[in-house]
Amino acid sequence: MSLPVSGAESHLITAASCAEIDKWVAKYPPERKQSAVMAALRIVQEQNGGWLSDGLIAAVADYLGMPAVAVYEVATFYSMYQLEPVGRHKISVCTNISCLLRGSETVVAHLERRLGIKLGETTADGKITLKEVECLGACVNAPMLQVGKRYLEKLTPETLDALLDDLQGDQVNG
Repeated sequence: MSLPVSGAESHLITAASCAEIDKWVAKYPPERKQSAVMAALRIVQEQNGGWLSDGLIAAVADYLGMPAVAVYEVATFYSMYQLEPVGRHKISVCTNISCLLRGSETVVAHLERRLGIKLGETTADGKITLKEVECLGACVNAPMLQVGKRYLEKLTPETLDALLDDLQGDQVNG
């Protein structure tokens, strides 16, 4: 990875995204504006169709007055940030212990079989990316997954099939 550090990358962030980032920056004391880094990454990722390019990571660093490598560390640590293009719909399946004990392996196998892809891959039509995540915080209703901003819990083959039918028909904007 080669992150530019020139300070000339802020132009990659749209005016609308800057305005949204500024709302987050305003929540912190001026000397702590770097605390808005996670929100800024989320905002520019949405602006860019669901993934962060090197240039956008550098732009966030420039905008918040941070070293690019510090922003890159955040972007690579959390599973909600994508460093490569993803499908229009990203299905994040929890495979942590609670979900594992309640059948996440079956969920993953069902999704892989129906979609014809493995974890970490995107369907040929670019509609769906399947991703493994460690925890989505709904252990009591395991197994579960996230698609867009929606959480689906107590998954069964039937609920998975209904979800995939909706996603493949682009009926869920999630």
